[in-house]
Amino acid sequence: MRVATVLTLCWLLLPATLVAQEKETIQMPGSLEGLPFSSAVRVGDMIYLSGQVGAMPNTRELAPGGVAGETKQTLENIKRVLEYAGSSLDRVVKCTVFLQDINDYAAMNEIYASYFQEEPPARSTVAGSGLALGAQVEIECIALAGK
Repeated sequence: MRVATVLTLCWLLLPATLVAQEKETIQMPGSLEGLPFSSAVRVGDMIYLSGQVGAMPNTRELAPGGVAGETKQTLENIKRVLEYAGSSLDRVVKCTVFLQDINDYAAMNEIYASYFQEEPPARSTVAGSGLALGAQVEIECIALAGK
């Protein structure tokens, strides 16, 4: 059987709910204009959040307190986006944490763990340079829609 035929058959066998799901962009009120991304995107029952840094709401100013302060504000920003999108932190299934310096892992992790005390989501943590606004931490999440 040819590859194209197999792919066509697989496509035809997918449930209609997986094939024709609408994409809804979610933009937080007061979001900074001119940025080439949405706060989040909903596809079916999933919400994909853009990476959040520890900027104070509606500003480009990072929260004080180093990586701990930024992590707390980052998670508060994530919480706000999720609530606006009709979800919540307990519906998060996956997070990716980007740290400017991997040596900040313990400080970030202490704050992060306080937000996900029961049934924590899957998570990856990587060190990266050049985070938005010169942030020390950035976190992106995937969550189930609904509360």
